[in-house]
Amino acid sequence: MVRGFTEGLGRKEMAEIKACTQCRECLRYCPVQEVTGRIAIAPSEKIRIYRSFIEKTESLRALITGRDLPEQLLGDFTRAVFECTTCGACGEVCPAGIDTQRLWPLLRREMVKRGLGPMGSQAEIPGAIESTGNPYNQPASERYSPWFPEGPEPARRAEIAYYVGCTGAYQAQPMVRGDLMVLRAIGREFTMLEAEEEVCCGFPLYITGQHEPLEALVKRLVQAYRDRGVRELICSCPCCVNMMSKDWPYYYGERLPFRIIHITQYVLRALREGGLKIRGELRERLIYHDPCYLSRGVGVIREPREILQAIPGVELVEFDRWGRLSRCCGAGGAARKVFHENATAIARLSIDEAYEKGAHRLVLSCPACYEKVNEAMRGYHRKIMIVDIMELLSGFVT
Repeated sequence: MVRGFTEGLGRKEMAEIKACTQCRECLRYCPVQEVTGRIAIAPSEKIRIYRSFIEKTESLRALITGRDLPEQLLGDFTRAVFECTTCGACGEVCPAGIDTQRLWPLLRREMVKRGLGPMGSQAEIPGAIESTGNPYNQPASERYSPWFPEGPEPARRAEIAYYVGCTGAYQAQPMVRGDLMVLRAIGREFTMLEAEEEVCCGFPLYITGQHEPLEALVKRLVQAYRDRGVRELICSCPCCVNMMSKDWPYYYGERLPFRIIHITQYVLRALREGGLKIRGELRERLIYHDPCYLSRGVGVIREPREILQAIPGVELVEFDRWGRLSRCCGAGGAARKVFHENATAIARLSIDEAYEKGAHRLVLSCPACYEKVNEAMRGYHRKIMIVDIMELLSGFVT
C-alpha cells in the first residue's frame, strides 16, 4: 500500500502542483531537455505525473479501487526528478509562478522517504559528511591544504567570517585561494573556523532529499560562528549562500545571529568605500556566467559585473541568456554525480557560446561550475580560458 503523496508538502507546494497548466513554456529553458530532448523528464511532465500520484492514492476513487502504483512508474519518476539539475530556470519563466528551484528538492525528499531515492553515489553523501565533514569523503584535516595562501592567519574572533565550503576546498581550490587573497587585500579582520570545525553547509543533503541530518549540522555551524562573535558570514559558493540564507533559519529554529553575504557583495562594497584598490589593467573581452543559485537563488546579478568592469581595460560581453535566465552549467542538483554525460553536454553549451562570442576568458563564480566546466573542457575541440572571479581579481589587488 502506497502512502499519500501530499504528506510532506506544504500549502505552497500543493498550490504549485495544482497550478501547472502544462503550457510547456519551461521546455524552452530546461538544460536537461536541451541536451536530451526527452519529454518524459520535462518539468511540466514531472508535475503532471506527481499530480497523478496524488489523485491515484488520495482521491475518493483511490479508496475504492486501491492505492497501489506500478513500480516502473515510480522508478521512472524518481529518475526524472533526480536527473534534473534543480537550476530553477523552468520556474523563472513559468506563467503560473511555480518556484521549481524549491519544489524539486521537496519532491526528491518524498521519493527518498519511500526508499526510491537518492540515486547512485548520492546515497553515500550522509555517511561521508558524518565521517569527514564533507560530501567528497576527503580528510577533514586537509580542508585548507595545500591551497591556503601564505600570509597572516585569520583572527580567532571577529565580526566578519569567511566560510570556504566543501567544493571550493576540495574541487575548486584556485577559487577559494583567490577569495582569501582578496579578503586579505581589503584589510579588515576576519575569522575562519578550524579545518576540522568547518563542515558541510548541508546543501548536498538538502538537494538530494536526505534531510534528516540537517538540523544537527546547521546548529553546529551556527553555534560555532556565534561563539566567535560573527555578525557577517561571507561565502563564495552560491549553493552554500542559498542554503544558509534560505534554509539555515528553519533548521536552526530561529533567526540567524549573523548576516549571510556572497563574496561579490562584500568586495563590491569594499571597492565603493575605497577599502580595496585595483592596480593595473586587463585588455581582454570577458564573459561572465551567472550561477543558478546566485542569480535565481539569491538575486546576486549586478555585483559580479560591477567588479569585473572596475578592472581597467575589460570589455564585458554577455551570454544570450544571462542573469535570472542564465543556463545551468550542468553541475547543479548533484545530478553530475549520476548523469555525467548530461552535465558535460550542458557545460559545453556555455563553452561553445563563450567561444563564439570571442571571449578571452569565461569568468565563473561557483565552485561546482568551476569544477564541471573545467572537466568538460578536457578533450573538447573548443578551448577558452576559465577563471573564477576572485581568482582573476586577486591578480589586481595584491
